Amino acid sequence: MVIVLDKNIRNEDKQRIKTFLEKNSLRVNEITGEEDTIFAAVGKVGIDPRDVEILPGVHSVIPITKAYKMASREFKKDNTVVNIRGVKIGGNRVTVIAGPCAVENREQIMESAARVAESGAVMLRGGAYKPRTSPYAFQGLGAEGVRFLREAGDAWGLPVACEIVSAEHIPEMLDYIDVYQIGARNMQNFELLKKVGALGKPVILKRGLSATIEEWLMAAEYLLSSGTEDVILCERGIRTYEKATRNTLDLSAIPVLRSLTHLPIIVDPSHAVGIRDKVPPMCLAAVAAGADGLIVEVHPTPDTALSDGAQSLYPVQFEKMMRDIEVLAPVVGREVSHRSIPRAGSIRGTTSITRKSGGTDTPLVCAYSGGRGAYAEQAIHRYYDDEAEALPLNNFREVIRAVLDGRAECGMLPIENSLAGSVYENYDNLARYDDIEIVGEATIRIEHSLLAVKGATLDTITSVYSHSQGLAQCDEFLARYPNWKHIETNSTSSAAKLVESEKDPTRAAIASDLAAPIYHLETLKAGIENSPRNYTRFVLIARTGEIICEAPNHASIIFTVANQPGALHSALGLFMKNGLNLTKLESRPIQGEPWRYVFYANMSLPEGVSSSVVAGERIRNALAEMQKMNQDAGVIQGVRILGIYSVKEIS
Repeated sequence: MVIVLDKNIRNEDKQRIKTFLEKNSLRVNEITGEEDTIFAAVGKVGIDPRDVEILPGVHSVIPITKAYKMASREFKKDNTVVNIRGVKIGGNRVTVIAGPCAVENREQIMESAARVAESGAVMLRGGAYKPRTSPYAFQGLGAEGVRFLREAGDAWGLPVACEIVSAEHIPEMLDYIDVYQIGARNMQNFELLKKVGALGKPVILKRGLSATIEEWLMAAEYLLSSGTEDVILCERGIRTYEKATRNTLDLSAIPVLRSLTHLPIIVDPSHAVGIRDKVPPMCLAAVAAGADGLIVEVHPTPDTALSDGAQSLYPVQFEKMMRDIEVLAPVVGREVSHRSIPRAGSIRGTTSITRKSGGTDTPLVCAYSGGRGAYAEQAIHRYYDDEAEALPLNNFREVIRAVLDGRAECGMLPIENSLAGSVYENYDNLARYDDIEIVGEATIRIEHSLLAVKGATLDTITSVYSHSQGLAQCDEFLARYPNWKHIETNSTSSAAKLVESEKDPTRAAIASDLAAPIYHLETLKAGIENSPRNYTRFVLIARTGEIICEAPNHASIIFTVANQPGALHSALGLFMKNGLNLTKLESRPIQGEPWRYVFYANMSLPEGVSSSVVAGERIRNALAEMQKMNQDAGVIQGVRILGIYSVKEIS
């Protein structure tokens, strides 16, 4: 059973409840969540749940009907996200683990780590103890292989996963391995499961060769009940009568498991099909089916591999596969996890946020979409008083990826314009990428000019280039010239660059007047926006947890509500109840769920209240109540904090 404790429970009441459960032969695991603390009582239940419910400090008792308790969806409604040294498996991500089947020598594993890291893997795999069908086959390097694996992982910033085949190997692996892997042959080695679970480290549990899904989840229960909270299920193919592939990859297990368990699910196509050229399509199929990640065998020279060379990808194959996954993931509403490359230094030019890691030896790098002279670049320089390095990129998604992989500490994204409205692409990006958060906000005035090459006039112009927002913000001016052709570009600065490169007096760009000298253009007309009160609101994003906001007074969240009368009203009422001003409410369709919507909400303290302590407390209280409504009644669903931050006004 699951015992939900009162939020303000006294320590003596908590201990009394625990003692009562243990006296009744129940093993008790205490799990502290963001909102609730629960006792998971595991064992043969011989007591009436009502006897527990009346104990002081007990909020509620939830009986679990499944044979597997802690692994069940009844135990935990929300999907578990396993965090392994900053690499997250679960949620909205596709996390790729790659490396050779076996560690053969130091040079081989170092080269393997380099190749998979450069192609996009975020975790390194490699076997040191190999359970082989033949006693004469390569059995692995043992403890030496574990040390080589750790060295290679550290060299490329990759956590490492390694299979454990016997409890006697724990001392040799304990200080080196981030994730223990239980292989298919050991899925029901219950004594091994109990000992590995007791370590409290993350575990990848592979499905047995002929195991049912329920047997698989019962094996996960052994790990969870023994002490670890982080179990990752891995589908690696099951044995059937079919001989065309090594095993039969059961992709239907992914949606079935999703309804039964909160645990993350990854897929190992390498062992499933056993044929190199069949692995990439099965990886793509697994992502489409909803897998949280992949574990793939990659070897620098598969033809000389000492283990499973026939199913190991060449590095060039893995690189192409990763590019294909990057294309597919957004189609199914997912993001691909990226390796973070830490940079030294600290944020300068603002007192509102600071790097979590500290240091002052390098300038902050802030990415933006566009080229020199873009409005986002102006926002960066004004926000940081010209003390940040602006990194120009081609589009908004590249900005996010630069933040995720460490090329930039933060990014500046436009979110709303006072004339043209919301930048919906970035609202969708904020929902899609779980590993970024809003850490700041800035609003700047937008003044558009019509730029062209020397010698051009309003009479010579036939085509106008700009970002869609720039064209929309100047549509009244453009309406005076109905014969002009309007052509969209990635940014206003790219429009100016294109006009400069063409040297054509029939073309003009709508961009900032500051872009004119940069691209050697002349201003044909300034101030062509529909209204002088034209402002764009930018959000500053960073990788989650890496930048601290010292004085927050605003927050952004996303949530969904149940399809029932008054659900949205109940959600919005929590802002008023906690003294918060709802400054924006936006809805966007949910991909794959017709006529369902996710709501974006911005909130702030009302005028006259400036304390950041009060702001943080009120915001967190409102979000805690939303989470509770989600758990208790399901009225509010899928609440996620996009950021708690401060707003910086820029003239």
